[in-house]
Amino acid sequence: MKRKFYQQLLQWKRQEQGRVALLVEGARRVGKSYIVEEFAKHEYRSYILINFAHITKPLKRVFDDYLEDTQNFFLYLQNVTNTPLYERESLIIFDEVQKYPRARQAIKHLVADGRYDYIETGSLVSINSTAEDILIPSEERTLPMYPMDFEEFLWALGDEMTMPFIRDCFAKKRPLGPVHRKTMDLFRQYLIVGGMPQAVQKFVDTRNFQEVDKQKRDILSLYRRSIGKYAKGYQEKVRGVFDQIPGELQKHEKRFQLSSIEQGARYRSYESSFLWLQDAQITNMCYGISEPMVGMRLRREGDSFKCYMADTGLLISHAFDEKAIQGEELYAKLLLDKLEINSGMLVENIVAQMLVASGHKLYFYSNNSREDASSRMEIDFLVEKPTLTNAHNICPIEVKSSNNYTISSLNKFREKFAEQLSIPYVIHAQDLSEKDGITYLPLYMVPLL
Repeated sequence: MKRKFYQQLLQWKRQEQGRVALLVEGARRVGKSYIVEEFAKHEYRSYILINFAHITKPLKRVFDDYLEDTQNFFLYLQNVTNTPLYERESLIIFDEVQKYPRARQAIKHLVADGRYDYIETGSLVSINSTAEDILIPSEERTLPMYPMDFEEFLWALGDEMTMPFIRDCFAKKRPLGPVHRKTMDLFRQYLIVGGMPQAVQKFVDTRNFQEVDKQKRDILSLYRRSIGKYAKGYQEKVRGVFDQIPGELQKHEKRFQLSSIEQGARYRSYESSFLWLQDAQITNMCYGISEPMVGMRLRREGDSFKCYMADTGLLISHAFDEKAIQGEELYAKLLLDKLEINSGMLVENIVAQMLVASGHKLYFYSNNSREDASSRMEIDFLVEKPTLTNAHNICPIEVKSSNNYTISSLNKFREKFAEQLSIPYVIHAQDLSEKDGITYLPLYMVPLL
């Protein structure tokens, strides 16, 4: 499948010329190994892929015996794999590198040797206990890989026209007009399927949501097994957080309440569980801030946070029991936007997913004052504008899942923090428009912010 990540790999190859190795990190089944091997096939004269999850005994011996001896290492590596290496024209891939941390540590002297390029791929790399005893090389650059975005989903469907038109309309602040409804229909398909490549491929092949759901449930089962295997010492807490995500997002007040997992629970005792899920790129964390100013990380409010799933398609399969999710009625309601549950959790989750994939950190603002109604408000997301100035740097974002809504929180927020705010956005299912200084954007334009 065509992925934008390919261009990031190409940029790394052209700019670095072997001076830095690349560590491609991402959730399991997000497509890391596939895209790296496709890149190797098309951009190098030869490549060697070592999958440390399924390494042969002869190849394992090469690494065990010769990894520190560069000359013999390359000699034996070429012979055991029956693949010639060409200076500055070959790529060596360490796939599932977390299974063999010594190879990651050896990147330092392999890069210094200068003859070949190196890409490592892995999941749970930073939280794998086997990495604790190695020296992380400074010659390694991490590049995160996310689920497929809406444009990549359209490419998979054979549609290369819609997103350039959306991009042009966004740039000119012009509504899509008659194309909007068709685009929203496609976007709802993307919301249901999600961006995990196996799920997208199954949808392309079958156009059957129930078959897609089987793929997503397989991925969720894999995540559960990963929790049991790698979250040593606190598996039950991680599972408790993971299982509670849909329930917390369905509430009107989406801030995560630990009491839903355990009565009297403290954030301190669960913090490592949230960090584990975030490092595994299973979730996206969104933190509350005290005021909307540049450097929002410095204004985080203790344990005020929201926890989203990194892929909204997986959230749907995670949120409903198997019988419900496999019913055609549910999918019909999702497609027609007629679902009785709080569909806001799905819409807000997909916005969070798109913002993260676009390079944004997630922050929100909330004030639940009981004494002052004018101060009572909640803003779903806050992002910094690309070019910072002396004032007006923060863009507030309100997400609306229905066509009938109010923007009282946004209006109060604009009045209270006028000096700090840039363009305010309302994200909804309707076409682009501008009114009273607010830009109303359709959901499919979020990646362009």
